[in-house]
Amino acid sequence: MEKTVVIIAGSSIKDMDFLGRRIEQAGPEAILCADGGARYAHALGLIPDLVIGDMDSLDDGILRDFEEKGVTIASYPARKDETDTQLALTRALAMSPEKILIFGAMGKRLDHTLANLGLLMTGLEKGVPIKLLDEDCEVFVMAGAATVSGEAGQTVSIFPWGGEARGIALEGFEYPLEDAAMTLGRPYGISNRLATQEGLIKVDMGCLLIIHYLRKI
Repeated sequence: MEKTVVIIAGSSIKDMDFLGRRIEQAGPEAILCADGGARYAHALGLIPDLVIGDMDSLDDGILRDFEEKGVTIASYPARKDETDTQLALTRALAMSPEKILIFGAMGKRLDHTLANLGLLMTGLEKGVPIKLLDEDCEVFVMAGAATVSGEAGQTVSIFPWGGEARGIALEGFEYPLEDAAMTLGRPYGISNRLATQEGLIKVDMGCLLIIHYLRKI
């Protein structure tokens, strides 16, 4: 099994059963909580390896309980350049994982969601696959080639990320592509669908943001 580190961030997580099930399936080497994400770990009875952030979204009782259980607490001032999730990601990357899963990173705050999407580039630069997950979808950034595994009919949207992308090929999708180019100003990669249980995505130049909906929409 791949060495996986899980980060639980503080954005809204509605389906706690989903969260608990996916963390159990991941069998993580470590669980890190970014500030308010510790609420979800506490609710699930999980003991994280680290709680990190400015602690402005975390109940003092939960923090004391984790401290008593020996959890490492890394407190930062509210006036800082990094987001809490970015701080957690830096610690996660220092553990030399093969994969990082981030939960609670997509919520009502569009600015926070965009910041977390930007963090996916850090994983690409470091050669460590990172996925943002919630009960509806998984999101990742790719260069070269990647597969999307799921069920036929599930929606997959594809966007160029960080500039124009060229040499895009899609296999196993309802709308295949061959040697295509994409720019953000022409979002024709939205709302494609898996035609089989696995779709192959390739890009020769640039990188792509992939949004895979886990339920048919």
